[in-house]
Amino acid sequence: HLIGSSMKSVGEVMAIGRSFEEVIQKGLRMIGQGMHGFTGNRNLGLEDIEKELAEPTDMRIFSIAEALEQGISIDRIYELTKIDKWFLYKLKNIINIKDELSKYTSLESIPIDLLSHSKINGFSDFQIARHVLKSAPSRINDDLMRVRSYRKSLGIIPYVKQIDTL
Repeated sequence: HLIGSSMKSVGEVMAIGRSFEEVIQKGLRMIGQGMHGFTGNRNLGLEDIEKELAEPTDMRIFSIAEALEQGISIDRIYELTKIDKWFLYKLKNIINIKDELSKYTSLESIPIDLLSHSKINGFSDFQIARHVLKSAPSRINDDLMRVRSYRKSLGIIPYVKQIDTL
């Protein structure tokens, strides 16, 4: 779980998106650790958040999410991680969108521009269900399908652009 110097120098996430926020959310879903993006994940039960931030591990990105949730400043996170503040501010943008979504308790009450903005920034239907509907694990599959159906009824649908593979 500890990331060594070779992993730091070659580790990368390959994803396609139009913003850092979208790319990191999609990338985190693809890593195969059962995570759903930068937000909306299971509770990791971190005992010492500052230690988790200071030590580069495969789960540190989720420690950053927890730190931002707890209100730890970007300056303090930077001191502990030495991750460029540009990235930390982009991650904070994701938390801000999550906080906006969490203010609503029904799909119909979410402003369409917020729903669209959340999708543009890489939020999955699962994350939206978790943040808005506060879905219990036993209901999450049904609720994410409700989000998907509602989103599609509003014409908010994904599309794929052709990618030059060279």
